[in-house]
Amino acid sequence: MKITFATSGFIRADLSILANMSALALTELLGAPVLDSAGRNCGRVREVALVPQEDRVRISVLIVKTKTGDRALPLQSVTSINAGVRASTAYADWSSINATEGLFLLERDLLDQQVIDVHGRKVVRVNDVDLQQESVGNRSVLKVSSVDVGPRGAIRRLLKGVVPLGALRLLLSQIPPRSIPWDFVDLIETDPARRVKLKISHDRLARLHPADIADIVEELAPDEREAVFETLDQGVAAEALEEVEPKVQKAILESLDSDRAAEIVEEMQPDAAADLLADLAEEKTEKILEDMAPEEAEEVSGLLEYREDSAAGRMTTEYIALPVNATVHDAIEALRRFEGGVETVSTIFIVDSHDTLSGNVPLAKLVLAGPTTPLLALTQEPLISCHANASDKEVAELFDKYNLLTLPVVDDRNKMTGVITSDDVISLLRQKL
Repeated sequence: MKITFATSGFIRADLSILANMSALALTELLGAPVLDSAGRNCGRVREVALVPQEDRVRISVLIVKTKTGDRALPLQSVTSINAGVRASTAYADWSSINATEGLFLLERDLLDQQVIDVHGRKVVRVNDVDLQQESVGNRSVLKVSSVDVGPRGAIRRLLKGVVPLGALRLLLSQIPPRSIPWDFVDLIETDPARRVKLKISHDRLARLHPADIADIVEELAPDEREAVFETLDQGVAAEALEEVEPKVQKAILESLDSDRAAEIVEEMQPDAAADLLADLAEEKTEKILEDMAPEEAEEVSGLLEYREDSAAGRMTTEYIALPVNATVHDAIEALRRFEGGVETVSTIFIVDSHDTLSGNVPLAKLVLAGPTTPLLALTQEPLISCHANASDKEVAELFDKYNLLTLPVVDDRNKMTGVITSDDVISLLRQKL
Protein backbone atom coordinates (compact mmCIF):
# COMPACT_ATOMS: atom_id res chain seq x y z
CA MET A 1 0.00 0.00 0.00
CA LYS A 2 2.82 2.37 0.81
CA ILE A 3 4.37 1.76 -2.59
CA THR A 4 1.08 2.43 -4.36
CA PHE A 5 0.57 5.62 -2.38
CA ALA A 6 4.07 6.88 -3.15
CA THR A 7 3.69 6.09 -6.85
CA SER A 8 0.38 7.89 -7.13
CA GLY A 9 1.94 10.84 -5.35
CA PHE A 10 4.67 11.01 -7.95
CA ILE A 11 2.11 10.77 -10.74
CA ARG A 12 0.14 13.66 -9.25
CA ALA A 13 3.36 15.65 -8.95
CA ASP A 14 4.24 14.96 -12.59
CA LEU A 15 0.75 15.94 -13.73
CA SER A 16 1.02 19.10 -11.65
CA ILE A 17 4.28 20.00 -13.37
CA LEU A 18 2.78 19.32 -16.80
CA ALA A 19 -0.24 21.44 -15.92
CA ASN A 20 2.09 24.34 -15.24
CA MET A 21 3.79 23.99 -18.63
CA SER A 22 2.49 25.01 -22.04
CA ALA A 23 3.84 25.37 -25.57
CA LEU A 24 3.86 28.71 -27.32
CA ALA A 25 5.11 29.73 -30.76
CA LEU A 26 7.21 32.84 -31.08
CA THR A 27 4.97 34.19 -33.84
CA GLU A 28 1.95 33.83 -31.52
CA LEU A 29 3.72 35.88 -28.87
CA LEU A 30 4.88 38.62 -31.25
CA GLY A 31 2.23 41.29 -31.44
CA ALA A 32 0.42 40.07 -28.32
CA PRO A 33 -1.05 42.81 -26.08
CA VAL A 34 0.82 43.62 -22.88
CA LEU A 35 -1.03 44.66 -19.72
CA ASP A 36 0.64 46.27 -16.75
CA SER A 37 -0.17 45.57 -13.08
CA ALA A 38 -3.20 47.87 -13.24
CA GLY A 39 -4.62 45.92 -16.20
CA ARG A 40 -4.01 48.72 -18.69
CA ASN A 41 -3.11 47.78 -22.27
CA CYS A 42 0.25 49.47 -22.65
CA GLY A 43 1.49 48.11 -25.95
CA ARG A 44 2.37 44.96 -27.87
CA VAL A 45 5.29 42.53 -27.87
CA ARG A 46 7.79 43.68 -30.46
CA GLU A 47 10.68 41.30 -29.72
CA VAL A 48 11.67 38.42 -27.48
CA ALA A 49 15.27 38.43 -26.27
CA LEU A 50 17.89 36.10 -24.84
CA VAL A 51 21.08 37.14 -23.08
CA PRO A 52 23.37 34.28 -24.23
CA GLN A 53 26.15 35.31 -21.86
CA GLU A 54 23.83 34.47 -18.95
CA ASP A 55 21.53 31.74 -20.29
CA ARG A 56 21.26 30.37 -23.83
CA VAL A 57 17.80 28.88 -23.24
CA ARG A 58 15.86 31.15 -20.92
CA ILE A 59 14.12 34.27 -22.26
CA SER A 60 15.35 37.31 -20.37
CA VAL A 61 13.25 40.21 -21.58
CA LEU A 62 10.31 41.17 -23.77
CA ILE A 63 10.65 44.34 -25.81
CA VAL A 64 7.28 46.09 -25.81
CA LYS A 65 6.26 48.61 -28.45
CA THR A 66 4.41 51.47 -26.72
CA LYS A 67 3.21 54.94 -27.68
CA THR A 68 6.30 56.43 -26.05
CA GLY A 69 8.80 54.08 -27.66
CA ASP A 70 10.17 50.63 -26.97
CA ARG A 71 10.24 49.46 -23.36
CA ALA A 72 12.00 46.50 -21.74
CA LEU A 73 9.82 44.18 -19.68
CA PRO A 74 11.95 41.63 -17.76
CA LEU A 75 10.47 38.14 -17.78
CA GLN A 76 10.72 38.07 -14.00
CA SER A 77 8.00 40.73 -14.01
CA VAL A 78 5.62 38.66 -16.17
CA THR A 79 2.92 36.77 -14.26
CA SER A 80 1.17 35.08 -17.18
CA ILE A 81 1.14 34.69 -20.96
CA ASN A 82 -2.28 33.67 -22.23
CA ALA A 83 -3.64 35.44 -25.33
CA GLY A 84 -1.67 38.36 -23.96
CA VAL A 85 1.07 39.22 -21.50
CA ARG A 86 0.30 40.28 -17.94
CA ALA A 87 2.95 42.11 -15.93
CA SER A 88 3.28 42.47 -12.19
CA THR A 89 4.80 45.94 -12.50
CA ALA A 90 3.49 49.33 -13.56
CA TYR A 91 4.13 50.67 -17.04
CA ALA A 92 6.22 53.48 -15.53
CA ASP A 93 8.67 50.92 -14.19
CA TRP A 94 9.50 49.55 -17.65
CA SER A 95 12.74 51.11 -18.78
CA SER A 96 13.21 52.59 -22.23
CA ILE A 97 15.36 50.58 -24.59
CA ASN A 98 17.17 52.11 -27.54
CA ALA A 99 20.07 49.71 -28.01
CA THR A 100 19.99 45.92 -28.13
CA GLU A 101 23.73 45.34 -27.76
CA GLY A 102 24.34 42.03 -26.03
CA LEU A 103 20.82 40.77 -26.74
CA PHE A 104 19.92 37.94 -29.09
CA LEU A 105 16.55 38.85 -30.60
CA LEU A 106 14.54 35.84 -31.66
CA GLU A 107 12.66 37.48 -34.53
CA ARG A 108 15.54 39.52 -35.92
CA ASP A 109 18.34 37.01 -35.36
CA LEU A 110 16.55 33.69 -35.78
CA LEU A 111 13.37 33.82 -37.89
CA ASP A 112 14.10 33.17 -41.58
CA GLN A 113 17.78 32.71 -40.75
CA GLN A 114 19.88 29.69 -41.61
CA VAL A 115 21.11 27.63 -38.67
CA ILE A 116 23.10 24.42 -38.39
CA ASP A 117 21.29 21.28 -37.28
CA VAL A 118 24.21 19.42 -35.71
CA HIS A 119 22.11 16.30 -35.11
CA GLY A 120 20.83 16.07 -38.69
CA ARG A 121 24.18 17.34 -40.03
CA LYS A 122 22.65 19.93 -42.33
CA VAL A 123 21.78 23.59 -42.75
CA VAL A 124 18.13 24.53 -42.21
CA ARG A 125 16.02 27.68 -42.31
CA VAL A 126 13.98 28.68 -39.27
CA ASN A 127 10.26 29.22 -39.87
CA ASP A 128 9.26 29.65 -36.23
CA VAL A 129 10.54 29.16 -32.70
CA ASP A 130 8.87 26.88 -30.17
CA LEU A 131 8.80 28.28 -26.65
CA GLN A 132 7.99 26.43 -23.44
CA GLN A 133 6.15 28.36 -20.76
CA GLU A 134 6.37 27.30 -17.12
CA SER A 135 4.62 28.80 -14.12
CA VAL A 136 6.96 29.19 -11.18
CA GLY A 137 5.23 30.70 -8.19
CA ASN A 138 3.38 33.77 -9.38
CA ARG A 139 5.48 34.41 -12.49
CA SER A 140 6.16 32.92 -15.90
CA VAL A 141 9.39 31.36 -17.08
CA LEU A 142 9.82 31.17 -20.84
CA LYS A 143 12.42 28.97 -22.52
CA VAL A 144 13.37 28.18 -26.10
CA SER A 145 12.65 24.48 -26.66
CA SER A 146 13.16 24.03 -30.42
CA VAL A 147 13.11 25.68 -33.82
CA ASP A 148 10.42 24.87 -36.37
CA VAL A 149 11.90 24.16 -39.81
CA GLY A 150 8.82 22.64 -41.45
CA PRO A 151 5.68 23.90 -43.16
CA ARG A 152 3.74 24.24 -39.91
CA GLY A 153 5.70 27.31 -38.81
CA ALA A 154 5.47 28.86 -42.28
CA ILE A 155 1.69 28.35 -42.44
CA ARG A 156 1.22 29.76 -38.94
CA ARG A 157 2.98 32.95 -39.96
CA LEU A 158 1.17 33.16 -43.29
CA LEU A 159 -2.33 32.81 -41.79
CA LYS A 160 -1.76 34.70 -38.54
CA GLY A 161 -4.43 37.40 -38.28
CA VAL A 162 -6.22 36.06 -41.33
CA VAL A 163 -7.74 32.91 -39.83
CA PRO A 164 -9.21 32.83 -36.28
CA LEU A 165 -6.70 31.50 -33.76
CA GLY A 166 -8.82 28.46 -32.84
CA ALA A 167 -9.28 27.42 -36.46
CA LEU A 168 -5.60 28.04 -37.20
CA ARG A 169 -4.50 25.83 -34.31
CA LEU A 170 -6.87 23.08 -35.48
CA LEU A 171 -5.37 23.27 -38.97
CA LEU A 172 -1.82 23.22 -37.64
CA SER A 173 -2.54 20.17 -35.49
CA GLN A 174 -3.07 18.21 -38.72
CA ILE A 175 0.44 19.04 -39.97
CA PRO A 176 3.28 16.84 -38.66
CA PRO A 177 5.88 18.90 -36.81
CA ARG A 178 9.41 19.30 -38.12
CA SER A 179 11.43 20.81 -35.35
CA ILE A 180 14.98 20.66 -34.03
CA PRO A 181 15.69 20.74 -30.29
CA TRP A 182 17.42 23.96 -29.31
CA ASP A 183 20.38 21.97 -27.93
CA PHE A 184 21.08 20.71 -31.47
CA VAL A 185 21.12 24.18 -33.04
CA ASP A 186 24.33 26.04 -33.88
CA LEU A 187 23.89 29.71 -34.71
CA ILE A 188 25.76 31.44 -37.52
CA GLU A 189 26.92 34.98 -36.77
CA THR A 190 29.04 36.71 -39.40
CA ASP A 191 29.95 39.74 -37.27
CA PRO A 192 33.07 38.86 -35.22
CA ALA A 193 32.26 41.45 -32.55
CA ARG A 194 28.76 40.04 -32.01
CA ARG A 195 30.11 36.47 -31.93
CA VAL A 196 32.31 37.41 -29.00
CA LYS A 197 29.68 39.53 -27.26
CA LEU A 198 26.95 36.89 -27.57
CA LYS A 199 29.34 34.00 -26.89
CA ILE A 200 28.34 32.25 -30.11
CA SER A 201 30.69 29.36 -30.83
CA HIS A 202 30.63 26.15 -32.82
CA ASP A 203 31.48 23.65 -30.10
CA ARG A 204 28.66 21.32 -31.13
CA LEU A 205 29.63 21.51 -34.81
CA ALA A 206 33.26 20.77 -33.93
CA ARG A 207 32.26 17.38 -32.52
CA LEU A 208 31.03 16.16 -35.92
CA HIS A 209 33.12 14.17 -38.39
CA PRO A 210 35.22 16.49 -40.63
CA ALA A 211 33.37 15.19 -43.72
CA ASP A 212 30.03 16.18 -42.17
CA ILE A 213 31.39 19.63 -41.29
CA ALA A 214 32.55 19.98 -44.88
CA ASP A 215 29.10 19.09 -46.23
CA ILE A 216 27.52 21.70 -43.94
CA VAL A 217 30.04 24.39 -44.83
CA GLU A 218 29.45 23.86 -48.55
CA GLU A 219 25.77 24.74 -48.04
CA LEU A 220 26.59 28.12 -46.48
CA ALA A 221 27.07 31.51 -48.08
CA PRO A 222 30.69 32.74 -48.37
CA ASP A 223 30.51 35.10 -45.36
CA GLU A 224 28.89 32.34 -43.26
CA ARG A 225 31.67 29.90 -44.21
CA GLU A 226 34.24 32.44 -43.13
CA ALA A 227 32.42 32.92 -39.80
CA VAL A 228 32.46 29.18 -39.12
CA PHE A 229 36.16 28.80 -39.93
CA GLU A 230 37.04 31.83 -37.84
CA THR A 231 35.39 30.17 -34.83
CA LEU A 232 36.44 26.52 -35.16
CA ASP A 233 39.57 25.25 -33.45
CA GLN A 234 42.35 25.27 -36.05
CA GLY A 235 42.82 21.50 -35.85
CA VAL A 236 39.14 20.86 -36.54
CA ALA A 237 39.13 23.57 -39.20
CA ALA A 238 42.11 21.95 -40.95
CA GLU A 239 40.51 18.49 -41.02
CA ALA A 240 37.23 19.93 -42.31
CA LEU A 241 38.97 22.08 -44.94
CA GLU A 242 40.71 19.00 -46.36
CA GLU A 243 37.26 17.48 -46.97
CA VAL A 244 35.80 20.53 -48.73
CA GLU A 245 35.59 20.77 -52.51
CA PRO A 246 38.73 22.44 -53.98
CA LYS A 247 36.89 25.54 -55.25
CA VAL A 248 35.30 26.11 -51.85
CA GLN A 249 38.64 25.45 -50.12
CA LYS A 250 40.22 28.21 -52.14
CA ALA A 251 37.37 30.65 -51.47
CA ILE A 252 37.50 30.00 -47.72
CA LEU A 253 41.25 30.47 -47.44
CA GLU A 254 41.17 33.64 -49.55
CA SER A 255 38.49 35.10 -47.27
CA LEU A 256 40.50 34.58 -44.08
CA ASP A 257 43.23 36.82 -42.72
CA SER A 258 46.64 35.38 -43.56
CA ASP A 259 47.51 34.72 -39.91
CA ARG A 260 44.29 32.73 -39.35
CA ALA A 261 44.80 30.93 -42.68
CA ALA A 262 48.36 30.08 -41.60
CA GLU A 263 47.11 28.58 -38.32
CA ILE A 264 44.78 26.28 -40.24
CA VAL A 265 47.24 25.35 -43.01
CA GLU A 266 49.85 24.39 -40.38
CA GLU A 267 47.45 21.74 -39.08
CA MET A 268 46.72 20.27 -42.52
CA GLN A 269 48.52 17.32 -44.07
CA PRO A 270 51.52 18.80 -45.95
CA ASP A 271 50.42 17.44 -49.32
CA ALA A 272 46.88 18.78 -48.91
CA ALA A 273 48.26 22.13 -47.76
CA ALA A 274 50.57 22.35 -50.74
CA ASP A 275 47.78 21.49 -53.19
CA LEU A 276 45.61 24.20 -51.70
CA LEU A 277 48.29 26.91 -51.61
CA ALA A 278 49.22 26.12 -55.20
CA ASP A 279 45.73 27.23 -56.26
CA LEU A 280 45.95 30.61 -54.53
CA ALA A 281 47.39 33.83 -55.85
CA GLU A 282 51.17 33.89 -55.40
CA GLU A 283 51.00 36.93 -53.11
CA LYS A 284 48.46 35.27 -50.80
CA THR A 285 50.47 32.02 -50.70
CA GLU A 286 53.67 33.86 -49.80
CA LYS A 287 51.92 35.78 -47.02
CA ILE A 288 50.48 32.59 -45.52
CA LEU A 289 53.87 30.86 -45.67
CA GLU A 290 55.46 33.86 -43.92
CA ASP A 291 52.94 33.57 -41.08
CA MET A 292 53.43 29.81 -40.66
CA ALA A 293 55.92 28.22 -38.27
CA PRO A 294 59.29 27.88 -40.08
CA GLU A 295 59.41 24.07 -40.04
CA GLU A 296 55.89 23.63 -41.44
CA ALA A 297 56.42 26.40 -43.98
CA GLU A 298 59.62 24.78 -45.25
CA GLU A 299 57.91 21.40 -45.57
CA VAL A 300 55.00 22.80 -47.58
CA SER A 301 57.26 25.04 -49.69
CA GLY A 302 59.27 21.97 -50.71
CA LEU A 303 56.13 20.23 -51.94
CA LEU A 304 55.05 23.32 -53.90
CA GLU A 305 58.07 22.82 -56.16
CA TYR A 306 56.58 19.63 -57.60
CA ARG A 307 53.94 19.34 -60.29
CA GLU A 308 50.52 18.73 -58.75
CA ASP A 309 49.78 15.86 -61.18
CA SER A 310 52.99 13.98 -60.27
CA ALA A 311 53.66 11.44 -57.52
CA ALA A 312 55.71 14.02 -55.63
CA GLY A 313 52.84 16.48 -55.93
CA ARG A 314 50.48 13.92 -54.35
CA MET A 315 52.76 12.68 -51.57
CA THR A 316 52.97 13.64 -47.92
CA THR A 317 56.27 14.03 -46.12
CA GLU A 318 54.81 12.79 -42.85
CA TYR A 319 55.63 9.09 -42.47
CA ILE A 320 57.63 6.75 -40.23
CA ALA A 321 61.03 5.62 -41.53
CA LEU A 322 63.47 3.72 -39.30
CA PRO A 323 67.07 2.52 -39.81
CA VAL A 324 67.87 -0.98 -41.03
CA ASN A 325 68.89 -2.16 -37.53
CA ALA A 326 65.55 -1.12 -35.92
CA THR A 327 63.40 -3.58 -34.00
CA VAL A 328 59.67 -3.97 -33.42
CA HIS A 329 60.12 -2.15 -30.11
CA ASP A 330 61.66 0.83 -31.96
CA ALA A 331 58.73 0.88 -34.39
CA ILE A 332 56.16 0.88 -31.59
CA GLU A 333 57.94 3.74 -29.85
CA ALA A 334 58.02 5.66 -33.15
CA LEU A 335 54.28 5.09 -33.56
CA ARG A 336 53.64 6.52 -30.10
CA ARG A 337 55.58 9.67 -30.91
CA PHE A 338 54.21 10.14 -34.44
CA GLU A 339 52.04 13.25 -34.84
CA GLY A 340 51.16 12.92 -38.50
CA GLY A 341 48.01 11.56 -40.10
CA VAL A 342 46.83 8.06 -39.31
CA GLU A 343 46.67 7.21 -43.03
CA THR A 344 50.46 6.72 -43.27
CA VAL A 345 51.00 4.54 -40.18
CA SER A 346 49.67 1.38 -41.86
CA THR A 347 53.25 0.83 -43.03
CA ILE A 348 56.66 1.32 -41.38
CA PHE A 349 59.45 2.07 -43.85
CA ILE A 350 63.10 1.04 -43.51
CA VAL A 351 65.93 3.20 -44.88
CA ASP A 352 69.71 2.96 -44.75
CA SER A 353 72.12 5.63 -43.62
CA HIS A 354 71.66 7.48 -46.95
CA ASP A 355 67.83 7.40 -46.64
CA THR A 356 67.70 4.83 -49.43
CA LEU A 357 64.49 2.83 -49.28
CA SER A 358 65.34 -0.68 -48.09
CA GLY A 359 62.00 -2.22 -47.11
CA ASN A 360 58.57 -1.80 -45.62
CA VAL A 361 56.70 -3.55 -42.81
CA PRO A 362 52.89 -3.70 -42.58
CA LEU A 363 51.51 -2.61 -39.24
CA ALA A 364 49.75 -5.96 -38.81
CA LYS A 365 53.12 -7.79 -38.70
CA LEU A 366 54.27 -5.64 -35.77
CA VAL A 367 51.34 -6.80 -33.69
CA LEU A 368 52.23 -10.46 -34.18
CA ALA A 369 55.99 -10.12 -33.60
CA GLY A 370 58.03 -9.92 -30.39
CA PRO A 371 59.59 -6.58 -29.36
CA THR A 372 63.17 -7.67 -30.15
CA THR A 373 62.37 -8.90 -33.66
CA PRO A 374 64.38 -7.01 -36.33
CA LEU A 375 62.18 -5.10 -38.75
CA LEU A 376 64.21 -6.47 -41.67
CA ALA A 377 62.85 -9.93 -40.78
CA LEU A 378 59.30 -8.68 -41.30
CA THR A 379 59.64 -6.85 -44.61
CA GLN A 380 57.02 -7.37 -47.28
CA GLU A 381 57.93 -8.45 -50.79
CA PRO A 382 57.99 -7.21 -53.43
CA LEU A 383 59.07 -3.73 -52.36
CA ILE A 384 56.91 -1.41 -54.47
CA SER A 385 57.77 2.25 -54.94
CA CYS A 386 57.43 4.94 -57.59
CA HIS A 387 59.58 7.79 -58.84
CA ALA A 388 58.78 11.34 -57.82
CA ASN A 389 57.93 12.19 -61.44
CA ALA A 390 55.49 9.29 -61.90
CA SER A 391 52.16 10.34 -63.37
CA ASP A 392 48.78 10.10 -61.69
CA LYS A 393 47.92 7.20 -63.96
CA GLU A 394 51.04 5.26 -62.95
CA VAL A 395 50.31 5.84 -59.26
CA ALA A 396 46.70 4.70 -59.58
CA GLU A 397 47.74 1.58 -61.52
CA LEU A 398 50.26 0.58 -58.82
CA PHE A 399 47.65 0.95 -56.07
CA ASP A 400 45.18 -1.11 -58.08
CA LYS A 401 47.63 -3.86 -59.12
CA TYR A 402 49.14 -4.46 -55.67
CA ASN A 403 46.16 -3.44 -53.46
CA LEU A 404 48.34 -0.90 -51.68
CA LEU A 405 47.50 1.21 -48.65
CA THR A 406 50.66 3.33 -49.02
CA LEU A 407 53.17 3.88 -51.80
CA PRO A 408 56.68 5.22 -51.07
CA VAL A 409 58.02 7.87 -53.43
CA VAL A 410 61.74 7.94 -54.27
CA ASP A 411 64.13 10.17 -56.23
CA ASP A 412 66.72 9.24 -58.86
CA ARG A 413 68.97 7.70 -56.16
CA ASN A 414 66.14 5.68 -54.62
CA LYS A 415 66.16 8.05 -51.65
CA MET A 416 62.78 8.13 -49.97
CA THR A 417 61.11 11.54 -50.27
CA GLY A 418 57.48 10.90 -49.28
CA VAL A 419 54.47 8.61 -49.21
CA ILE A 420 51.21 8.50 -51.17
CA THR A 421 48.26 7.11 -49.23
CA SER A 422 45.09 5.43 -50.45
CA ASP A 423 42.95 8.45 -49.57
CA ASP A 424 45.15 10.55 -51.88
CA VAL A 425 44.34 8.16 -54.72
CA ILE A 426 40.64 8.23 -53.88
CA SER A 427 40.72 12.04 -54.04
CA LEU A 428 42.58 11.81 -57.35
CA LEU A 429 39.98 9.47 -58.85
CA ARG A 430 37.12 11.68 -57.60
CA GLN A 431 38.65 14.63 -59.44
CA LYS A 432 38.69 12.58 -62.63
CA LEU A 433 34.96 11.73 -62.41
